[in-house]
Amino acid sequence: MLPKRWFVIVLLCPILLRAQELTEFQRIMLRLDQLERENRNLADEVHALRAEIAGVRAPAPGSAVAEAPVNVSPAPIEERVAVQEQRTAELAQTKVEAAQRMPVTLTGMVLFNSFLNSGASGGAQNPLTAAQSNNVSGGGASLSQSIIGLRFQGPRVLGGQVRGSIDLDLWGGTASSLNHLVRMRVASLEVDWKNSTLMVGQDKPLIAPRDPDSLAQVAFSPLTSAGNLWLWSPQVRFEQRFAMGDNAGLKAQASVYQTSEPVASATPPYQATLSTASPGVQGRFEFWRNLGSGARVEIAPGFHVSETHVAGISVPSRLFTIDWMLQPLAKLRLTGAFFTGRNAAGVGGLRQGFTLAKSDQFIAVPTTGGWGQLSYFATKRLTLNVYSGQESNPAADLLAGQITRNFVYAGNAQYRLGPNVLLGLEANQARTTYVGGLFRLVNHYDLALAYLF
Repeated sequence: MLPKRWFVIVLLCPILLRAQELTEFQRIMLRLDQLERENRNLADEVHALRAEIAGVRAPAPGSAVAEAPVNVSPAPIEERVAVQEQRTAELAQTKVEAAQRMPVTLTGMVLFNSFLNSGASGGAQNPLTAAQSNNVSGGGASLSQSIIGLRFQGPRVLGGQVRGSIDLDLWGGTASSLNHLVRMRVASLEVDWKNSTLMVGQDKPLIAPRDPDSLAQVAFSPLTSAGNLWLWSPQVRFEQRFAMGDNAGLKAQASVYQTSEPVASATPPYQATLSTASPGVQGRFEFWRNLGSGARVEIAPGFHVSETHVAGISVPSRLFTIDWMLQPLAKLRLTGAFFTGRNAAGVGGLRQGFTLAKSDQFIAVPTTGGWGQLSYFATKRLTLNVYSGQESNPAADLLAGQITRNFVYAGNAQYRLGPNVLLGLEANQARTTYVGGLFRLVNHYDLALAYLF
């Protein structure tokens, strides 16, 4: 027979179990109460935020809607601090604001060059050709190749997005460090649609869009007068883009380009009759294709047509061009250009586009030129470049003292010290042959430090 205490326990067991069930039920209710309070707090915050937004969008004082006050509780301190930090970061990124309230970005490069030239430099910082005199050498330092640029984005016009840019440098004036003047390099105003672009501005010729990579030669495009048609000049461009699948396409481009005719090409009796600028028509057709794993091919034939007007005579300028970019591997890239034709001086060739023949007739000087560059991206910080270029004119069509061949070759290393700090070391040599067989060469060595902003 069970003891009496066991009988009492058996009688109290249902009561104890019921008490335990109530305890679990109470815990669940407490959790539900807590969730309900949190939901109410969240709803209050949402209402407060809506009220604040409504207050920002409220009509001007005096209207019927504006007269109804809205009590808005202040946002938590953490939210206000986060908003303030975001606004500060945005102000740090947008360095300039236009008077028309359009976003404008300040960009450019502070570039320091220290250089050393051998004889036949002609006193230039970075000689484009070797001078006929072989007794001028020297070195120095300069910041005159520094660049200041502005980039802006405007409203939509005729269904297209307006954007533009302007780049200036300090190359104007003289070589004196106290007499640098601001000079405009390139500028553009563009309207972009989905598959087309209209541009007006000043830039390189449409037929020569590429440049070798150099921190030593920035005031002029590298390989100027040695195969690179570089002349920055006013122009109007139109571009139409065609897709050829997901990994290929075609860009058809056309431009009206203003040539710059060199006075030196006309002998003194005819210089007053020379029209120093003429309109030219240019076209370029770029085919591109992505090959995967960073590989890409771009190749673009083009043409230039213009007339040089002197002494009431039109001297034709006709050029066929082709430029390319071949990247078989992510770390290897080959770029370059080639041109052939007559009278290339007006678009940036050697400044001897036409001459006066013995029969008192002006003739367009035949010309051939081009350049190529091989780039090796050794690491994320280090890039190695080797490049060369040449332009040649037949001696029989030139005057005494003019250049029959100018050949330049160079190599450089560019190392990224930081995200926006570059260190460059370059050596190049210009080899120039004059009418009559006179040959000169000049060596140039350059150490550059650039800060990009």
